[in-house]
Amino acid sequence: MPNERLRTAMAAGGWTCATLAEKAEVDPKSVERWVNLGRTPRRATALRAAEVLGEDVHALWPALRQARPARAVSPELVVLYGQRADVPVSAYVELFASARERIDILVYAAVFLHEAYPRLNDLLRERAADGCAVRIAVGDADSPNVQQRGREERFGHGIESRCRLALLHYRPLVGVPGIEVRTHGTTLYNSLYRADDQLLVNTHVFGVNAYGAPVWHLRRTGGSGMFDTYAGSFDAVWAAGRPVEG
Repeated sequence: MPNERLRTAMAAGGWTCATLAEKAEVDPKSVERWVNLGRTPRRATALRAAEVLGEDVHALWPALRQARPARAVSPELVVLYGQRADVPVSAYVELFASARERIDILVYAAVFLHEAYPRLNDLLRERAADGCAVRIAVGDADSPNVQQRGREERFGHGIESRCRLALLHYRPLVGVPGIEVRTHGTTLYNSLYRADDQLLVNTHVFGVNAYGAPVWHLRRTGGSGMFDTYAGSFDAVWAAGRPVEG
């Protein structure tokens, strides 16, 4: 079955099978098979091609989405992604869209969400209007812990700028019924994205930017498990946070 999404992306950018093949470092016949037969390239090749086309790799080749699931060693573990860059933005969107009672977001910045999905604020407003409690905690750019993280990741003042940008993204939600926004200055060991009993945990690794660190997708199966451990850490940070005023 032809890959029409790939065909459209190539046409929009003026790419031929030959020119894309050169950038993706494969034979043109391989690209022809991707387009005409719907073949899925190896992950590394697909990532190169998607970057060249300016497309989400999982949108072009959905089969890669679950290409590297972990063998579950806990009933709470749904899948383990080797790095955040492997998680399709659609996973966050579907997660939040599925929430009926609670959405919790704990990050320093995570501006990739708004950049990749500009309707994020609209989605959060819609969930809040349906009775979902939304709590968003972003990093305080003036916090020594945020600044230290920038030094550790060799990101310098960039992380402080991204914290300020994240706050600008979320500020229109301040005052919306059902939505609370706070800043925090904690040492952030994990970024958390929760929707009811599902949770994406982006672990943080010393010296590694968040996009290069693993992500756990957890589903709560009972009390006192990993899910509740991370959920409890969110509550602790939230309690120490400072409300953002309108």
